Amino acid sequence: MRLSIILGTRPEIIKMSSIIRKCGELKLDYFIIHTGQHYSYNMDKLFFEQLEFPKPKYNLDVGSGTHGEQTGKMLAGIEKILQKENPDVVLVEGDTDTVLAGALAAHKLQIKIGHVEAGLRSYDRRMPEEINRILTDHCSDLLFPPTEKSKEILLEEGFDKKIIFVTGNTIVDAVYQNLELANKKVNILKDLSLEQNDYLLVTAHREENVDTKENIEGILKGAELLSEELNLPVIYPIHPRTRKRLEEFNIIIPKGINLIDPTGFLEFLQLEANAKLILTDSGAVQEEACILKVPCVTLRDNTERPETIDVGGNILAGTNPEKILECSRIMLNKERNWENPLGDGKAGDKILKIIIGDKEVN
Repeated sequence: MRLSIILGTRPEIIKMSSIIRKCGELKLDYFIIHTGQHYSYNMDKLFFEQLEFPKPKYNLDVGSGTHGEQTGKMLAGIEKILQKENPDVVLVEGDTDTVLAGALAAHKLQIKIGHVEAGLRSYDRRMPEEINRILTDHCSDLLFPPTEKSKEILLEEGFDKKIIFVTGNTIVDAVYQNLELANKKVNILKDLSLEQNDYLLVTAHREENVDTKENIEGILKGAELLSEELNLPVIYPIHPRTRKRLEEFNIIIPKGINLIDPTGFLEFLQLEANAKLILTDSGAVQEEACILKVPCVTLRDNTERPETIDVGGNILAGTNPEKILECSRIMLNKERNWENPLGDGKAGDKILKIIIGDKEVN
């Protein structure tokens, strides 16, 4: 059994970390392809070092570009590697252009595909991620939905139940495995002069938000209103692309909002775990906040993570400043006693057990 793991963004590195670790423990024959979709490998290298697993065998370094340009470059590069290496199974995770390119390349070469985090749907086809996840599901031979809800979505779309395996979400594995590691290795609260439960954390990077002046202004204004009401600082680790958009739009950053460079995963995990409230448009951050029992306000009108809302750990606010403030008040008044709906922290083990058919994997 020869396995190829394809990834290209920081969330994918994080969510694949438990699978990569388990591959090493089991001494499986595997290799990693890093497409460099959002960052060069040199920028992502910190993630591999912090999470203590091997560097990718291949780095495509496709860099930024339009969706078509990125996907085309990755498709060509991945195809050549897969032809050379001839793996039995390709594993992809999530909904990025990397995921779609990896699935298409493997499908055309008749290599079996496993899709980690299958069955998620926002039902908003304006989002590139929604198209990516739908097409990848339809290319795949093994579907690993994280929850029963995502399994039901796949069944409703006509997928054969024999290829669907509910495993939980690998983000739970990553949070459980790496929070202790973070507390040993880093102390970003000290570095930023922050106190536990005494700051707000914001992330916003999705196209529909940062490429629209009205939306990003609404997010910043909402964060400003909340900061003033609570007299707390806002920490915003800002994506390079988002910073560029703010400059293009000539947007002045409101008082109380502190832009910082992107952090390593361990530092960001610490920031999440100790925040009073998280405001985000990221799917992964919604999940992480829910697992860590930190109240979350999602800066979108929809989410492909409805389980986080169902248990009471998350709320949809969109980008209207007053609605962001209103939803933040609701979440801050909630008890942090919701159940984690995303699994038991053993999703990576379960996925590999299914792939290699080994009853001893646990």
